[in-house]
Amino acid sequence: MTVLRSIEHKLESLFEGLFGRAFRTHVQPVELARKLQKEMDDHKVVSVSRVYVPNEYTVFLAPNDRAQFEDYEPALREELQLYLAEHARREDYALLAHPLVSLETDDDLDVGEFGIATRMVQPERVREGAVQGEAGHTMVYRAPPAEPPRSADAALPNEVITVSWDGQQRTIDKRRTLIGRSKECDVQLADPNASRRHAELRREGAAFWVIDLDSTNGLEVNGRRMKRAKLEDGDRVTIGSTQIVFRRETP
Repeated sequence: MTVLRSIEHKLESLFEGLFGRAFRTHVQPVELARKLQKEMDDHKVVSVSRVYVPNEYTVFLAPNDRAQFEDYEPALREELQLYLAEHARREDYALLAHPLVSLETDDDLDVGEFGIATRMVQPERVREGAVQGEAGHTMVYRAPPAEPPRSADAALPNEVITVSWDGQQRTIDKRRTLIGRSKECDVQLADPNASRRHAELRREGAAFWVIDLDSTNGLEVNGRRMKRAKLEDGDRVTIGSTQIVFRRETP
């Protein structure tokens, strides 16, 4: 089963059972995923050497459709974001940032109807004080003259991030580091219990996250089964029978 099909299956599972049958005419998660993919394809921009696609997607839903997702909306948004990221990887699209999906309510829509707005947003705009507002509108706030205090988990300029496993070590210098058995992985594991593309180490702001890429055997962080976890210095990630130690240190 491909990664995209596996995510589609999970999205379908979110709506199965008595709840799904009771809302047969409502918008279903897998339908959102496919339309989001279409919007990504339709709004691609061909540059000199890359094909760029939007990285922000706002889904507008009728009130009753939005209400049906209330109990699992964060999980739904995460699945939709992973679906878009995997589609972009397969098509070799370039993204300015990891796909972000948000859900909004539109009182003018009827049950079963929904709209999608896309934007291509530079992450630097947020750091410089530009806050995105409604689609097509930007609110700009000027930064204060004094430098704000550094966040407790802000990364230091000379901070060194490493992972070590089975006597090997790798310095992490990318925002996204792929882990698995495949030769394409940045961290290649000689472990038959690991999937070819098992997990991803991702930097989001000053934080580092490990994310399970719908692997066969899943992953554990410090002995706890997790799908996504924020990592701190010394945390141990278990993939198959391999233990990976995460370190972030200042020399």
